[in-house]
Amino acid sequence: MLVILAVLALIGGLLTGRDLVYSLAYVLGLLIIVSFAWAWASINWLHIARLTRTRRAQVGQPLEERFTVTNTSFLPKLWLEVHDQSDLPGHYASQVVHNLGSKAQFGWRAVTLCRQRGRYRLGPVQINTSDPFGLFPMHRNLSATTNVVVYPQTVEIHHFALPIGVLPGGDALHRRTHHITTNVSGVRDYLPGDSFSRIHWPSTARRNRLIVKEFELDPLADIWIALDMSVLAHVAPRPQPEPEVDPDDLPWMRAREIALPQSTEEYAVVTAASLAQYFLRQDRAVGMLAYGQSNEVVQADRGERQLNRILETLAVLQAKGQLPIQDVLNTESHLFARGTTIIVVTPTPDEKWAAAARQFSRRGLRLVSVLINGESFGGTRSSAGLASLLAAGGMVAYMISEGDNLTAVLSQSVKQQGYVAV
Repeated sequence: MLVILAVLALIGGLLTGRDLVYSLAYVLGLLIIVSFAWAWASINWLHIARLTRTRRAQVGQPLEERFTVTNTSFLPKLWLEVHDQSDLPGHYASQVVHNLGSKAQFGWRAVTLCRQRGRYRLGPVQINTSDPFGLFPMHRNLSATTNVVVYPQTVEIHHFALPIGVLPGGDALHRRTHHITTNVSGVRDYLPGDSFSRIHWPSTARRNRLIVKEFELDPLADIWIALDMSVLAHVAPRPQPEPEVDPDDLPWMRAREIALPQSTEEYAVVTAASLAQYFLRQDRAVGMLAYGQSNEVVQADRGERQLNRILETLAVLQAKGQLPIQDVLNTESHLFARGTTIIVVTPTPDEKWAAAARQFSRRGLRLVSVLINGESFGGTRSSAGLASLLAAGGMVAYMISEGDNLTAVLSQSVKQQGYVAV
């Protein structure tokens, strides 16, 4: 509009020859030039730094980012709008910067309480500004992005009942491992990085050089967590309102317990993550198997890295599988040596699972079922009948309903459950 007025004023001056009309055209033209130059200078000579403290978080923990905007020119910036386009739920990192002086900096902190597991994008960032009259809005896109993974929530388990007879020890698997186990397979020369606790001193003294022990895995120490991610087994989640966040809590945000969504999928994922954490803390070898939107197999291993590997897999796993849990176990049966313990977490109420579980038991596998009762989540069938069949077959079974305290349910002993262990 201002450009049109300037052109009209110039035409009017040419037609009438009046100095006032010429002066108006000159003023409008000068205003256009100055406004454009101001807006262009405001969007350039800027530097934005974005620092994310960690690329891994967990539901219930805060994620913190720090932003710094630096004016690298001698001209002040009247105002800047930094618009963050991250897709992390509840992440509000956008900011309006006023009166950024020459060679000045402005920083702020964005703290977000992670409420939903998954892999999310941080960025890109768009910078918006304009001249004082709003004639020339300018935009600048910073396309750099990073990813952050939010692990599922875990709960503390004090005791989890396993079938009687599942104790450390047993037949050697003849597979080398870097972990220290009860099975020593032999000795070898010391290599850089070997722990001093593995040194075999009698052999070292005889050979006059450092000799270390080698170990083998024990099949009876392996525990596999089989998570049922069949789309037909799970109950569709109920719609939930967006949780409110008090802005006054953000600067002092601490890790806190988040209420689980009313979904069999989320209850199953949290249960699997909590069981993996419980057994890995006991230095057991734990593997995980789940067929969701992709087929996920995490080989059995020990240690904190194994827990992070399982949690990262569970963070993005969705109930989009097509195979029932018994078919998944049959497909991957080559992973399970005789005597392996399999903990099946499933929301299925289908009593066919009881018959399949008995068949797996006859093969020498030891099964524990954790049933997510779909009826309590709005489903049409209860898992109580399946739990009774499993108990009648002498197998350990836990049942979880919506709203249950997972720590209390999963920490119950077999006698408290009322079921008989093998």
